[in-house]
Order: sequence, then structure tokens, then C-alpha cells
Amino acid sequence: MSLEVKDVMGRVAIAVLKEASFAEIVEAMERFAVGAVTVIDAYRRPVGVVSEDDLLLKEAGTVSYGVPIFESRRRQQEHRKAAGMTAVQLMTSPAITVTPDTSVRDAARLMHAERVKQLPVIDMNTGRIVGTLHQRDVLRVFTRPAEELAADVRAVLPDPEAFTVGIHQGVVTISGVVEWKSQALALTEQIRLIEGVVDVRSEVTFDKDDLLIVQGAFRDGG
Repeated sequence: MSLEVKDVMGRVAIAVLKEASFAEIVEAMERFAVGAVTVIDAYRRPVGVVSEDDLLLKEAGTVSYGVPIFESRRRQQEHRKAAGMTAVQLMTSPAITVTPDTSVRDAARLMHAERVKQLPVIDMNTGRIVGTLHQRDVLRVFTRPAEELAADVRAVLPDPEAFTVGIHQGVVTISGVVEWKSQALALTEQIRLIEGVVDVRSEVTFDKDDLLIVQGAFRDGG
């Protein structure tokens, strides 16, 4: 079973309007104990995100004393945010979003690639925010009951009766016999991709090694 964002996301959309003040943003972060809030327009569509890092630029006193034309785009952006007073002035845009049907695995990869700790979840048809996905929500997949994991593991086995499966703290131990070595390796990878599996300890054996390259078999001339 592939878990989707809707299975683990927070149903509270943690967001502020574009006109929200600096103080209102800080208050929202404190109230929900988060490190970032989504900025939405009047139609509840995400337009950006304000993080603690964005707010800290003001406390750090990031002021421009140089000539803007010689500054990097990132430096110019930092100066703009340091002088900002409202969410639209402080935010990083565009907002990086996911939908309820996005797989948790893909959402985790997006978080890692974009170096963000939470993602606004939007309705695919309206574009409106419907929830928030946090890193801790993604990590909840590793607390799935062993019975659920076992059921998913059995679902990928070619013959469930021919294998023994044990699960402890998310680690799957599997034993059995298959015909080919490639089948044993493929089975291990299939199990590793199941949501909530921490690791796989394969004790699956095989009768034939179809990955063995016989030295000299491809010599020129036969």
C-alpha cells in the first residue's frame, strides 16, 4: 500500500493572509508551534511561505549599505525581507505545494530537495489550501502497526505460503526460496519501498544465479 498525503497530513491549514503583520505571523507560529506559515490570497490559495529564517533577517539587522546593482539576487531578497512588515513582503514565493493524492514518499523527497519542513496541501481543482503536511507527519509512516506492514509485505510476495516474514520495529526479516537470484534482489527492493519499512533483512535463498558473469564468456571470436 502506498500512503498518500491525505492519510497523514494535518487537517488544520496553518496560514496567514498576505496583509498579515509581522507580529501576527509570529503569533501564528507560536500558537501552532511551527517554524513556517503559508501565505494565502483572498481565495485561500497559497502564494508563498514565511519561515522563521525570513523573520530572523529583521532581528539580525540585515541592512543594505552597498550598491544594489552589485549585490546578488539572494542578498537583495534578504534586504527586502529585512525591511518587510507584512507577509507578502516577508514571504518566499512561489509556495511549494502538494495535493492530498501525492504519495508520502514523493512529498518527503520534495521536502528534502527544497529543504523545507512543511508543505501546504492544496485542493487540485480549486488550488485552495486544505491542510498542512509537516515533517513529523511524514515520519508517522514509521509507526504503522506491524500487522499492517505484514499485510503489505505479503501482498508483494509471489507465494505468501512459501515465505516466513517477521517484523520488529519496522525492520522486516524475510526467508524463503526463489528460483533466481534476480528474483530475490527484486523482492527485497519491493519490500523496502513499502511505506513504513525501516530496513529489510533478507534471508531469501535462490537456486540459480542469473546475475553471474562467467569470465571469458564474451571473448572475441566466441
